[in-house]
Amino acid sequence: MSTDFQQARVALGARLRELRAETTGRDLAARLGWSQSKVSKLETGRQTATPTDLDEWAGATGHPEAAEELRARLQGLESRSRSWRRQLRAGHRPVQDMLTVEYERSTHLRAWEGAMVVGLLQTADYARHVFNRYAELHQSVRDIEDAVRARMRRQEILYQPGRQFDIVMWEAALHAGVCPPQVLAAQLDRLAGVIGLDTVRLGIVPLGAPLGIPPANGFWMYDERLVIAEDWHAELWLDDADSIAVYRRAWETLRQSAAYGPAAHRLIARAHAHLDLR
Repeated sequence: MSTDFQQARVALGARLRELRAETTGRDLAARLGWSQSKVSKLETGRQTATPTDLDEWAGATGHPEAAEELRARLQGLESRSRSWRRQLRAGHRPVQDMLTVEYERSTHLRAWEGAMVVGLLQTADYARHVFNRYAELHQSVRDIEDAVRARMRRQEILYQPGRQFDIVMWEAALHAGVCPPQVLAAQLDRLAGVIGLDTVRLGIVPLGAPLGIPPANGFWMYDERLVIAEDWHAELWLDDADSIAVYRRAWETLRQSAAYGPAAHRLIARAHAHLDLR
């Protein structure tokens, strides 16, 4: 869980405890029909309140006027951390459509990905296997074909003049067996072809290259206004200047270790040579 997210949750908990000042946690739990442990977890930031929880808390502590304030705090907290469980309730297609809006609003996009080929450069077959893997992990709606079509349509932005895509990947992503070897071979061919696009600058960090920082989670920077970073449980949507500056420095540091042009082609060819296509 992100430090910023947890700090915001702790701050919300402190506000809840402040509203409860005139009653004990035990009495409040009894009044609400909750367990005392739930009251404790909400106040210490170990559990995220729901909007209904906040409304009931405000009423039960005698401060119904505070409900709107509490909901605003929760909305601010959730705007930063968007859990996959909530995002995928309607399937993967709506998530893809929401991302497309951010791509279209941006002219300069930077990315780091160490685990797999970035979505914007995926083939349809590769994307299909990736979506299936995540649908299994999150036990989400299996709208795989709709999600693949949405991702493929978004790739049209690669050919629009006036945009720049600076993408840095770890060489490990070229070897990740998230799909059959034949599908990965076609995906590697796609990457090799992308290197020649005017709008794309693709760098690959070789295995064993000196690194300024350890490779971590994948992320996208949309101009200088937004960072979306992925984790297993959630996406972080960060729009404050300090967080954006940290991710900018992380991207610049990783970029310095990347190979470009013919050197990147050789890394792709090396990954292709390791495939067992029999």
